[in-house]
Amino acid sequence: MKKVLETLYNIYKIEELRERVLLTLGMLLVYRLGAQVVLPGIDSVQLAALSSRADGGGLLGILNAFTGGAFANASIFALGIMPYISASIVVQLMGIAVPYLQKLQKEGESGRKTINQITRWLTIAICVVQAPAYLFGLSALGVPESAFILGKGPLFIGSSVIILVTGTIFAMWLGEKITDRGIGNGISLLIMVGIIANLPLSFTQEFVSRVSENNGGPMLILIELVLWIVIILLSVLLTLAVRRIPVQYARRQAGGANSDRSIYGSRQYIPLKLNASGVMPIIFAQALMFAPVYIGGALGDSDTGQWIQANFSDIFGLWYNMLFAVLIIVFTYFYTAITVPTNKMSDDLKRSGGFVPGIRPGNETSEYLDTVMSHITFPGSLFLAGIAVFPAIVVKLIGIQQGWALFYGGTSLLIMVGVAIDTIQQVNSYLLNRHYDGLMKSGKTRRSTN
Repeated sequence: MKKVLETLYNIYKIEELRERVLLTLGMLLVYRLGAQVVLPGIDSVQLAALSSRADGGGLLGILNAFTGGAFANASIFALGIMPYISASIVVQLMGIAVPYLQKLQKEGESGRKTINQITRWLTIAICVVQAPAYLFGLSALGVPESAFILGKGPLFIGSSVIILVTGTIFAMWLGEKITDRGIGNGISLLIMVGIIANLPLSFTQEFVSRVSENNGGPMLILIELVLWIVIILLSVLLTLAVRRIPVQYARRQAGGANSDRSIYGSRQYIPLKLNASGVMPIIFAQALMFAPVYIGGALGDSDTGQWIQANFSDIFGLWYNMLFAVLIIVFTYFYTAITVPTNKMSDDLKRSGGFVPGIRPGNETSEYLDTVMSHITFPGSLFLAGIAVFPAIVVKLIGIQQGWALFYGGTSLLIMVGVAIDTIQQVNSYLLNRHYDGLMKSGKTRRSTN
């Protein structure tokens, strides 16, 4: 406990880091408060049916988790940040086939700003479609007509659509501000905070079910907690695992340009992460997993449509998880190819006078790094997919409640672990730059050397 307090004090002493942490916490607080503000014209007291269906797991449970309960509350943030995620997926996929987007990707910072602007406009377009669908779908989800105080006239629908679209845009703005001026990835943090908000209630429901209903008792609860910790450790291992590629430097100058000291044969490593794509394949795959249900609904009462709806409405079913795992593997390769530029790594290595032992600098090094990256991405994607579908396994084998099972891997756990590690690493970088040990260290001040 003492080490934790010392580390917090070190964070407080660094003015820039302190301001970034406070800004991040303030933005997250605003987002959580907004999730509790119900849309004007809806009686919040009559939303119990919607809340109960969302708490029961399934697709509604995931939607509610991603929005931090805003979906079940019919709040101004009911659409959450998912339209932005969907828009990002579409833009990145189009970047493969559309020459204009390919050109923007090569233009550096200016191109990135243009792509971000395109993503924002596409987010608004998606919101304009999803907002009316959400409002008209509330009745089908158990909300009585009496809950709509003003009725479902043009005034209510029009104003609510504007509010929902604005809410998503505001959430997107909060995420971007956290990324630019705060700590961690803003969009991922918003999702993580929403997921954590549902954790106490889910565990309480599971505890009551096991103890009060004589359904296993405290011993089974203990087993579930131990299993949960094991899954968390495996998720951390997946996130931190790296393949180190040795790099040889024939001659490196030490002590500045005027120094006579040189280091011959200095060896370093290129760390290639087993899961270089982080949590993004999970988020992307989860965003697309809502499509089969919509497709099944569009097919109507046909045999194909009914089969699709029956098999893909259950997030713990076989076909749902098979497709989910395949999408995760595909997106892992796709996102790794985007985020790990082996050509640039090879060029930078060649310019710095380094080389991989036994590999020629240039194209051969690039091909070698690409081959190694492909080899480690395959088991990494399988590991990622295995953890993602583990909630379905514990539901079928142990009978864990669906709401609590979502934290046994899948989207919820991987996002929490990945985002937490990424945020801690950013804090560590600030501490190390100011001669303090990181959050995982002793927290003592390092002596600077002259």
